[in-house]
Amino acid sequence: MVALVISMGTLFAWALVAGRLARWSVTAPVAMTAAGVALTVGPHPLVRISLTTHDAERAVEIILAVLLFTDATDVPAGVVRGNRRLLARLLLLALPLTLLAGTLVGALLFPSGRWWLVALFAAVTVPLDLAPAAEVVRDSRLPSWLRGVLTVEGGLNDGIAAPVFLLCLAGAEATEGVPEPVADSLGDAFNAMFWAVVAGALVGKPGGMLLRAAWRAGWTRRSAVRLGIVALPLAAYGLAIVLDGNGFIAAFVAGLWFTPYSRALPPKALHLVNDVGTLLSLALWFVFGELVTQAFTGDFDGRMVAYAALSLTVVRGVPVLLCLMGTGLDRADRLLLAWLGPRGMASIVFGLLAFTSLAPLDPHAADLIGQVMTMTVLMSLALHGLTYGPLAARYARARERRERERAGEPAD
Repeated sequence: MVALVISMGTLFAWALVAGRLARWSVTAPVAMTAAGVALTVGPHPLVRISLTTHDAERAVEIILAVLLFTDATDVPAGVVRGNRRLLARLLLLALPLTLLAGTLVGALLFPSGRWWLVALFAAVTVPLDLAPAAEVVRDSRLPSWLRGVLTVEGGLNDGIAAPVFLLCLAGAEATEGVPEPVADSLGDAFNAMFWAVVAGALVGKPGGMLLRAAWRAGWTRRSAVRLGIVALPLAAYGLAIVLDGNGFIAAFVAGLWFTPYSRALPPKALHLVNDVGTLLSLALWFVFGELVTQAFTGDFDGRMVAYAALSLTVVRGVPVLLCLMGTGLDRADRLLLAWLGPRGMASIVFGLLAFTSLAPLDPHAADLIGQVMTMTVLMSLALHGLTYGPLAARYARARERRERERAGEPAD
């Protein structure tokens, strides 16, 4: 309860001065992480949070379910239609190549032959989250199409990576101590994904149809519609668990099915579920602060710094640049898309789930997962949060110069 009071007090304090703190790229995730570090450091910290219990694992999964649902519903239909080929390259080509590159980098830095574990490194650290550079989607210095593409990629990237994470976790559990063949573990994972898709479809499509029909018929109110939408990811999660499926994948599928119907609902109908997701994610950013404290007070493996640095640069940048060849995009556009791959909430949640699953089997493997996730997200907060502003300004100047050249005007 002390952690709840302090974390929400920190959030309220940030809300009072958010405008001023934005000048120094102090976003809400940065503030909550800093508070988490400050209050959990030392031999007698003010706050202690247990992360290895079954209840904690369920809570993390529910938070991820809400976040994946909101990610799926935040995808602008117009942006998808107008940039289909570019998004296909980013999500269907660059993302698999990034996962492969992350696995290879992990195998080079940790040459133990534990392929499922290093694949899990990649599955945890590859998903995108625009929270560390949240202002990017509101910065008018960037063209609207570019901001839209980043929004769609960030919204769908973690949902697509979730099944990969589930498979890698099943493989890692089978090789790190579970007395079950890898094939059986993977079979269980595929079974869980199948029932997740079923549960998501059973909740998302009928839920969207019924809410749309009730709104058009005048049977409901705006506030009730907002509450009904909040119920959908939780219902999808619960139904998937009942069917022995994966709850957070079910919530993402429900969001995909629900989205087409949401466009016929009243304006701002999705604001409540988005706000709930944001509040829950900020609580996890506070928990992330404790993970930072644990990472640097235990037996820290220095190779994690190299892995995180490569993951944020080469592992994302090279596949994206390769897949954008031949698209006709300017060099500045390609470089910005390659660089703006911040890591955040999805990596934190995947890392926590992997840690809690592997800790009883192989504490060392669990610690490695926790450290690689923590270092990657922490470095992303610094790199993407602090470099976004100068890069946006430089991009705007380069774009203005190109437009002048195309118009035949002399460059300054």
